Amino acid sequence: MFNSPKLSLSDLLGRDYTESVARANEALGVMSYEETMNIADEKIDFYPEEKQKKCDEMLSRVGTRIMAPFENDNKGAATAAFAHATNTNQAPVTGFCSYRVGEDGKLYLIGKSEHYHTPLGHRFDGYKLIDNARRMGIINATHNNTRGYITRLMEKRLVQMANGIEWEDEEATEKVLASTEPKVLNRVINLETGSLACEAGLKMMLARFYRLDSTFPAPKYEGRTPVFFVMGDKNGGIEGNYHGTPVVAQTLRGLWPEIRQKEDDGEVYKVVPVMINDIGDFEAKIKKYNTGKYKTAGFSHEIILMNYGGIRLTKEYLQAAYKLCREYDTPTMCDEIQSCMWYKGAFLFRLYGLEPDFSIVGKGFPGGEYPASKIITTAEMDTLNQFGALVTNGQEELAALSYIITMTFMRANGDKVAAMGKHFAEGLKAVHKKHPDVILDVEGLGHLSALHFHTVDDAAAFAGKMKDACIDASAQIYKANCLPAMLMKPPVIADEAVLDYIVDTIDVLLGK
Repeated sequence: MFNSPKLSLSDLLGRDYTESVARANEALGVMSYEETMNIADEKIDFYPEEKQKKCDEMLSRVGTRIMAPFENDNKGAATAAFAHATNTNQAPVTGFCSYRVGEDGKLYLIGKSEHYHTPLGHRFDGYKLIDNARRMGIINATHNNTRGYITRLMEKRLVQMANGIEWEDEEATEKVLASTEPKVLNRVINLETGSLACEAGLKMMLARFYRLDSTFPAPKYEGRTPVFFVMGDKNGGIEGNYHGTPVVAQTLRGLWPEIRQKEDDGEVYKVVPVMINDIGDFEAKIKKYNTGKYKTAGFSHEIILMNYGGIRLTKEYLQAAYKLCREYDTPTMCDEIQSCMWYKGAFLFRLYGLEPDFSIVGKGFPGGEYPASKIITTAEMDTLNQFGALVTNGQEELAALSYIITMTFMRANGDKVAAMGKHFAEGLKAVHKKHPDVILDVEGLGHLSALHFHTVDDAAAFAGKMKDACIDASAQIYKANCLPAMLMKPPVIADEAVLDYIVDTIDVLLGK
């Protein structure tokens, strides 16, 4: 069983704060002090034992129609691309734990956590504290210049986890927060999406070459051409990476080719792919692009390439690459949008022993409750003014509370999550060993896993079979030079029974 913290808002946020809210409510005449504090002190069982048992009991109903279909002709008003991709049968009517009830009335197992952003599944009881916060009058909307108490507390908790500091260790926390040393992650910018968080990191890299506006002093590498290192694909191209949807980030992965070529020709910036897990290639290129007019602007990477077959970068490769980056004064950006909150300690870079200059987090931290991504960086890289990376809604108090709740659950269950990730990976490896004629390899790490197939047709057909079995899984077959893969990412609340159900279903379908 998973550990289930039983905490109130006063426990999480501090009684001084909740009493202040209670006094304000009484002063406004909208709620008595006692009524507010009754809500603030209500303890919530985050993941009750009876709910965990019910989650397992529902496995026998996956794929069955548990209610009459919700018949409707509401098509919405999507763009052509979104309309083509939409499957209204699977669209949610509601959900529970690791499951979703579709409009077709069937019960679905969310095998990739609603595309990677619901690590705690649906209707996680810990998030009832968000409802309590709203009931007691804690407002959500704030402004960048009035970041609320909960947002500031969340920033502190995020820095503590990024540095491996216990929340109760105030002395170590204050030391880290005050540090101006390189590689110490202690600055947070609150943004809405991972795309914007990644863009902020790219802009901070560019700020070492170009001024944000005319009031800025001459940058450190003025006059040099910045070179971005990104993960390349199997053919030596640049399609192996993904860091969001702004134009610059899209040019890093091969989109807008004419724009990228003009940027390159005009010496505005250059994009250079580095080969996956090939430190010799990395070393040769970092030497080449730190001579003459060129200077490496930064190395941006994921650890699990969930947009490129779920390939895992090895610890040895990344540690060696980071050492070279330090030698050549090249900032590193670890994009953990996909991997954050799926590993013990919340950050995979910590398990790898890395010291990035930027860490990008989102998706997993707010648990699907709010769009809320962050960039965590260092004093050295804190080079933009307030308008250099800003989102009006980035400082939402209840979104910050969702972060704190998710982090609290992970702190209590890090070892269990690690054990479940290992269990799932071992199950998939056993399936690979049993069906080598269809499965080429198993990639990824823990919950973030991918099955590689010999052919595109096999991958597409098998993802279709998983869909028919009402288990979410994505076929990644749209990149011509990427091994055809099926991606999975079960919620971290999934226990052995749920994970075994997924593995056993895969085994049975492969046998057929």
